[in-house]
Amino acid sequence: MKPILSILLFLVFFQPIMAQDQEEILMPLDENTGLITYQEVVNVAGNKDTLFNRCSTWLHTFYANPWEATKVRDQATGLIKIQHQFRVYDTDENGNKIDAGMIIYSLKIEFKQDRYRFTIDNLTLKAVSRYPLENWMDKTRPDYDEKNVSYLKQIDHYFRVELIPSLKEAMLPVEELKEAEW
Repeated sequence: MKPILSILLFLVFFQPIMAQDQEEILMPLDENTGLITYQEVVNVAGNKDTLFNRCSTWLHTFYANPWEATKVRDQATGLIKIQHQFRVYDTDENGNKIDAGMIIYSLKIEFKQDRYRFTIDNLTLKAVSRYPLENWMDKTRPDYDEKNVSYLKQIDHYFRVELIPSLKEAMLPVEELKEAEW
């Protein structure tokens, strides 16, 4: 009876620890470079110029200072390049948010007839020197910290829940209202 009780106690108390070790960080990695990269081709009705104009309108709604964030805005080639940043936070034992750093990223949006492609890459932590965020995923590094998982989840949330859906929604064709006859 004691061996069974010992096994049950072991499983009850050490299950959360094992689950934490098994927690996978699912960030999209480019198969060629091994770097975190969000990329998608989206099919949507419109020519290159129409899609470019829709995206330009979106820039002014999503970014507080779109002129500062936008590094290239070339309608002739159908290319917009953005360099932007946002903060990640740590939470203390009282639930207070503590600034944990600034994340810098690049966003490239390319336009063609009836489709556009966005690429989010070059994710780095703003520091004295370049610190690629892929380092946060490597549990064998001496500077690895369990807080990295929380930071990577915040970053993934920013892109998958805030930026990308906002862009996709703004790129949809706008229904033209027919003027009422009277």
